[in-house]
Amino acid sequence: MVDFAVSPKSDKPPRAVEELAAAIQADGGEVLAAFEEPIGAHWHIFALLPLNLVEGTPYQRDLSPAHLKRMVEVMKKLDRYTEPIVAVRSDGHYWTPNGNHRRAAAAKVGAKSIPAIVVPEPEVAFQILALNTEKAHNLRDKALEVIRMYRARLADQPRRAEKEFAFEFERAHFITLGLLYEKKPKFSGGAYAPILSRVDNFLAQPLKEAIGEREERAGQVERADELVTDLVAQGKKRGLVHPYLKNFIIARSNPLTRARKTIPTCNAALNSLIKALSEFDLDKIHFGQIRAAAQIAAATATE
Repeated sequence: MVDFAVSPKSDKPPRAVEELAAAIQADGGEVLAAFEEPIGAHWHIFALLPLNLVEGTPYQRDLSPAHLKRMVEVMKKLDRYTEPIVAVRSDGHYWTPNGNHRRAAAAKVGAKSIPAIVVPEPEVAFQILALNTEKAHNLRDKALEVIRMYRARLADQPRRAEKEFAFEFERAHFITLGLLYEKKPKFSGGAYAPILSRVDNFLAQPLKEAIGEREERAGQVERADELVTDLVAQGKKRGLVHPYLKNFIIARSNPLTRARKTIPTCNAALNSLIKALSEFDLDKIHFGQIRAAAQIAAATATE
């Protein structure tokens, strides 16, 4: 029987919590307390975990060297560790969905253990990732994180509908773009996000079927990008050299800019985009138009 503090003192932790506490002790950790958290009254464990057993979840974004360096500097200056991570136990190891940078920084400054709130329910890790504010994501990081979560859910629960995981995946187009970033790490997903964010919705099909539809959508975006890349190359040969040229071409071909009463389906919108790009006439474009559009876009972004 593991001895630890309990709050509220009048309650006895559920068997699952006691078993988790015993497992933590057996792993070389130290259980300090079991408590009911103050919102949903779910039981959590506060413990010191062996740092060598803690790692990031396999589907979250990669560590940022710059953010990690800054965190190491802060820890050295404070000469103490002040922020417990959240962790779930998995096969004798511990995954942290919101503390991977802190974990790595603590290891670099020589820590052997790390304070953690250990959650008994592993599925909570997916939900926490959706709310992770440890470091702001860029589109690439977020899309890659979501597609990794998607593949994990696909492996574990292939019959559940994609739309059931809307909270965890956050935005449907992150899945589509994630497939492209996996294939092309330098893909310019931000150029297509304004279109996809309006037409790409979560699917009602089971994940094992939805993944096929996702791959088709990613293929459509990839085809559009191939056309854009070719147009940019042609434009540069004609003297249309401007960093906003790619975005200008996509904006001019965007089927959603025209006045319409209804938003088309994702497939219809992407097919329209591909058609517009295949018919795009560079002879009708001059440098002043691109420069003006870039200035408007920059002004809008700062509002």
